[in-house]
Amino acid sequence: MATVTRAPGEAPAGGWDVESVAAELLRCEDEQIERPPFTDEWPELDLDTGYQIQDLNLRRRLERGEKLVGVKLGLTSRAKQQRMGVHFPFVAWLTDAMILPVGDPVPQSRLIHPRAEPEIVFVMGEKLAGPGVSCAQAMAAVESVWGGIEIIDSRYRDFRFTAGDVAADNASSGAFVTGPRGLPPSELDLSLEAVLVEVDGVVVDSATGAAVQGHPGEALALAANDLARRGHAIEPGWIVLTGGMTDAVFAPPGASVAMHFTHLGSVFLNGGEG
Repeated sequence: MATVTRAPGEAPAGGWDVESVAAELLRCEDEQIERPPFTDEWPELDLDTGYQIQDLNLRRRLERGEKLVGVKLGLTSRAKQQRMGVHFPFVAWLTDAMILPVGDPVPQSRLIHPRAEPEIVFVMGEKLAGPGVSCAQAMAAVESVWGGIEIIDSRYRDFRFTAGDVAADNASSGAFVTGPRGLPPSELDLSLEAVLVEVDGVVVDSATGAAVQGHPGEALALAANDLARRGHAIEPGWIVLTGGMTDAVFAPPGASVAMHFTHLGSVFLNGGEG
């Protein structure tokens, strides 16, 4: 990949395109640079173009040694859609560089403005390929269910973006950690699986799995069907983050965040140092 020499935020000669936006987003991530959304200058950056950029940057991540481990969904809950002003979900990629080992603090040194949100997480037992996947078919392909925390981060200032911008930015990917207990899906009613969000010892939010498209399996089916449109399938062994159950909470240095699930245990996160 060619070295980018222009100043952060400066458009290339001739304006933005798929290649230049992809390079700029990776640079912003690597150098902890925030910027305005690209659609301020390139309003033609729509959802499909955003996914082209996302897929290009996945190839670049793999070329630099990262491994593909799964997919994530963004904006699957009404709370998140209302918060961000974008009213439909997104699918994005997970690589091993985004895995946060249990007990490690928020990686402040490589994030811009991290926020944490509770997630119901699937580990896949079978391949799941759309189109036309139903919730029941999606859940039949799941091996185990976990509680988790996704640490979202956006390369856009103030988390301000359009659908095309956020798709290009890999749906605000940052890092994620899973909890201590994985259970077979047959042992859970995921629409009723609840979570309490605790920040510095105070419960600040709560939700159930029904907040995620009515049932997290619906989010999984949506991911399989959306990926089929893009020529991909969900593979055995992949991790799937089904989307934030509540609005995200800030995770600054010194913060203590915990997500307490009904049956999936508690997931703890330390904000670490600045």
